Amino acid sequence: MNDTQDAAMQLASGIAAFEAKHFSQAMKLLSPLAETGTAEAQYRAAIMFQNGLGLVRNELLAYQWMKRAAAQQYGPALHGLGFMYMDGDCVEQDDARAVKWFEAAADQGLAGAMVALAQMLEQGRGIERDLTRAKILYNKAGF
Repeated sequence: MNDTQDAAMQLASGIAAFEAKHFSQAMKLLSPLAETGTAEAQYRAAIMFQNGLGLVRNELLAYQWMKRAAAQQYGPALHGLGFMYMDGDCVEQDDARAVKWFEAAADQGLAGAMVALAQMLEQGRGIERDLTRAKILYNKAGF
């Protein structure tokens, strides 16, 4: 097995441990991959730090890992960063930044990001109120 296959196997094992709620094992498997730049591993590490899953909640590390994964245009991380900014979770609340990240995730076709962005457009949160665009996004997301 080559290094790429090893990393893929380690990622799959880490995700399986995460999904099975074996968070300590997941972190052990995903951490080295996150360190070497694997966006999905970075995203999962961020979720574990954000929610205190298998370790102590750490807002700074949650934000840093989410941001690294988002910087690689990893859709779920773009969406996750949007929620961090919208809710003021792990970062200072900032609607305009939330909109920016939801836009990027919606551009990748993530339905959840489209709905979140549509809600912000309806409310005029961080962006000018636009009910027509909100409706288009809801429709695209299947609502």
